[in-house]
Amino acid sequence: MSSIALPRLRTRDQRESLRPFALATPLLLLLFFSFGAPIAALLSRAVYEPTIANALPRAIAALKQDSGAGVPDEPVFLAFAADLKEAQAQGSVQEFAKSLNTRLSGARSQVLRIARNAGQEQATSKEAMIKASPLLGEPRFWAAIREGANRFTSFFLLSAFDLRWTDQGTIGAVPADQAVFVRVFGRTFLIATVVTLSTLALAFPLAYLMTNLRPAIAGIVLVLVLLPFWTSILVRTAAWTVILQKYGLLNDLLLWLGLTSQRLELMYSRTGLIIAMTHIQLPFTLLPIYSVMRSVPPSQLRAAQSLGAQPFTAFWRVYLPQVMPGVLAGCLLTFILCLGYYITPVLIGGASDQLISNFIANYVNAELNWEMAAALSFVLLASTLGLYVTMTRFFGLDLFKMG
Repeated sequence: MSSIALPRLRTRDQRESLRPFALATPLLLLLFFSFGAPIAALLSRAVYEPTIANALPRAIAALKQDSGAGVPDEPVFLAFAADLKEAQAQGSVQEFAKSLNTRLSGARSQVLRIARNAGQEQATSKEAMIKASPLLGEPRFWAAIREGANRFTSFFLLSAFDLRWTDQGTIGAVPADQAVFVRVFGRTFLIATVVTLSTLALAFPLAYLMTNLRPAIAGIVLVLVLLPFWTSILVRTAAWTVILQKYGLLNDLLLWLGLTSQRLELMYSRTGLIIAMTHIQLPFTLLPIYSVMRSVPPSQLRAAQSLGAQPFTAFWRVYLPQVMPGVLAGCLLTFILCLGYYITPVLIGGASDQLISNFIANYVNAELNWEMAAALSFVLLASTLGLYVTMTRFFGLDLFKMG
């Protein structure tokens, strides 16, 4: 083959290899603009917050010239009043006050009071401003301003772990009455673990039973398992609110069976939440296990027993290692889905059973604190990806190859 034909063949091979990517380009672009870009934009707000820097250009410049680290001198107060006056005229002072209040509780009302008086010359001096808003005379107020002067910040990510920057420039824990998120993350992972184990305890024997039934009967059982799966999660959760009532069906059944002598409070409790989540998540654990069990020949167990192995030994050493990828895949899928549960904890769980997704929704819908919502989302996403990478690395598990 001539030396001229070889480059032509390489070029043709390269074109052929790029053809699948060209065909998938519209789908990739759709995924990027409808899914990837919005998520990236949201997560970026966990570390990028320019509100304070945009609202106080004069005050921040004056702070850089000020030699002290505590309460600054008169020029900074004058620049601060000028910035507030301009922000009041532009209608952005509310956003600035809210952003500062996330860093320093109680700052919002005092900043708005100073902004209303910023147009009066006699009210812009250091003494007058501190008299009107005593918080301005405390070093922690100006420490929050100095921290907010940086458009890129670690404040929200640290807050997601109940940490903060101290006045000494080190990272320390927030006061005990403000430490919320570590406890909520722990509760989220605990409930997800309990639900995962509960679904596994139900799914494994059911999947094993289905593999040993006649195909027609196994198909009927599979349809019965999947039937709730085809129903909206909101409808299934609403049904559980009826079943778990104090005078609901479950309490009636427990009393009739004699398992309890009085009606249980299952609604707005962790027990009721776990029961409902287990029912909703059961198909996600069952299907990967069942798909792998179907691929294991039953003759292997009989062969092991014919060679002298006890039934339990044959199950433990021959059967279980082969179905373990399905078990791990089902448990991982259920665990990850439980981390992001929102509707079921709202309708069935109590005030002490809300998961991290409920806090994220509250920051987005009620408090309009997108930065804190982004920080919590980032931690949750990083935890999920870390768990998946760990499972694939140490157990050789790949959800995309299951089936």
